[in-house]
Amino acid sequence: MKKTISKNLLLTCCILCVSFFIIQCTPSRAPKTCDTFKELPDPTNDTLSDWSNVKPGLHVSFTDIDTKHPKSVAPDIEDKSTVQLTGWKGETVSAQVVVWSSEATKQIEYELSEFKSDKGILDSNIAQARFVRYVMTDAFEDGCGHRKPEDYPASLSADMLDNIECMNIEAKTVRPIWVTVNIPASAIAGDYKGKLSIFSEGKKNRDLEIELTVQDKVLPPASEWNYHLDLWQHPSAVARVQNLELWSDEHFEAMKPLYKKLANAGQKVITANVNKDPWNNQCFDKYEDMIIWTKNSDGSWTYDYTIFDKWVTFMMGEIGIKKMINCYSIVPWNNELCYRDGATGEIVTVKADPGTKVFDEMWTPFLSDFVKHLKEKGWLEITNIAMDERNPKDMDIAIAMIQKAGKGLGISMADNHQSYQKYPFIKDISVGARHSKASLEEIEMRREKGLNTTYYVCCSSKFPNVFTFSAPAEATYSGWYAAAVGYDGSLRWAYNSWVENPLTDSRFRTWPAGDTYLVYPEARSSIRFERLLEGIQDVEKIRILCEEFAKDGSAEALRKLKTLNNEVAKFGTTDPSEPAHKMLNQAKQLLKELSE
Repeated sequence: MKKTISKNLLLTCCILCVSFFIIQCTPSRAPKTCDTFKELPDPTNDTLSDWSNVKPGLHVSFTDIDTKHPKSVAPDIEDKSTVQLTGWKGETVSAQVVVWSSEATKQIEYELSEFKSDKGILDSNIAQARFVRYVMTDAFEDGCGHRKPEDYPASLSADMLDNIECMNIEAKTVRPIWVTVNIPASAIAGDYKGKLSIFSEGKKNRDLEIELTVQDKVLPPASEWNYHLDLWQHPSAVARVQNLELWSDEHFEAMKPLYKKLANAGQKVITANVNKDPWNNQCFDKYEDMIIWTKNSDGSWTYDYTIFDKWVTFMMGEIGIKKMINCYSIVPWNNELCYRDGATGEIVTVKADPGTKVFDEMWTPFLSDFVKHLKEKGWLEITNIAMDERNPKDMDIAIAMIQKAGKGLGISMADNHQSYQKYPFIKDISVGARHSKASLEEIEMRREKGLNTTYYVCCSSKFPNVFTFSAPAEATYSGWYAAAVGYDGSLRWAYNSWVENPLTDSRFRTWPAGDTYLVYPEARSSIRFERLLEGIQDVEKIRILCEEFAKDGSAEALRKLKTLNNEVAKFGTTDPSEPAHKMLNQAKQLLKELSE
């Protein structure tokens, strides 16, 4: 009897010791509710996929950054606990982790360690991990044009990078985690190792290793990049989504992190409007007036620039975007202008078709006064009157008006009629990629005169694009396309023209899903935006290496220059024969080798 008791006592002690050991190996975390908004249900048959082969517990693995993993399908990937990242000093590099389980799991969290090498330590705060959220998307189909959700295939797309600390995941679902490492410009070149730890309630934590190679090259700050990035801002969308009074101090404070993110990607242009919504309310939110026109009882005009000045001062001073101010538009999409009647205080809307008496009577005094105001502010040399996809006849009249009444103002134009060839003096031209391609000779001729030439894509361009259903590599490809053709950069019409419910549903009534915005409310980034930044960084690295090889002039340096130029030239098409990610992986490997 005593022997049996002793055996039972020994067994109990062993169990307690093992339990204690497990508890010690699974650090307890402070309990959190992990409250967040609910994503829309998966509308596809993926919800019927087989998870029977997935073992119990939380599965964690690195995966490539080119794959968007479906939310309801168990990943069929090799378990990978280490990722290798390489970058220049000053560069941002990315990795992706996927977490999945056949059972509901609470309080998934992550923690990043320092990055250590035999030459030094990089602080853990150079890296950031963010849960990837799924938003509803559709498909390209016919591109531009009105669309009803029921007429297009819907699915969930992994895109938004959320700024939350933890998440609960449902059974039989996948949750990606996006990791970015901002390599300090002051880092010592060498090989570093860091750790990403994944925690969850009641389960053993998983440690993943990040091997970071810092090459002995320096990428300048984004403000010094040559790449001309023009993503149009939409301040009134911020006010609506965050329920703030338009143009209030709270509104400007909310816009600060959103547009600082844009500046950190190398944005060069401030988007402004000079009268009523230039695009005839094509977005969910109208572009609210920045300049109030008043027609006085004696027929004279006065202009209130208060909001315009506050906006430009904010973008230049607080955000740091200073190269250009593009003001839309002397030819708005419906040719309507509005003004305040000085006698009655009422807002009057008039049709001002180019070439009509009303057009001349309204634009002549405004442009003259605008020039005077810009001179006083010191902004005239960087300000353009901008036009978006207007027909050649209207542009002829508008350009003549600017040259007559707005001397000193530049002109900017998004061109889908090949009109740039007719106006070689225009300061800022963006050529529609679907409609034409400027020749290298034309671009270089303009560049020699200090004129800017970019390209743009929109709802009409299937590839390369940044819809929420687009392959992630397309955003990076867009930068390489600019480099291959010789463009100074690129334009995209919408940085944050948010739809009704941008956090959960990226579809819109008129264009393919995601066409209207690249980032999400409260300065949440996206896989699309991070990959776009990657491509811009690549272009800057290409430029720096080409200049370095050309300056060296040795046979070996010139061989490298030729090899790099030949590789870049492969991207000079919007219809590549190979998948974009394969082309990019090969080209980026060459960049890596040439940077050693």
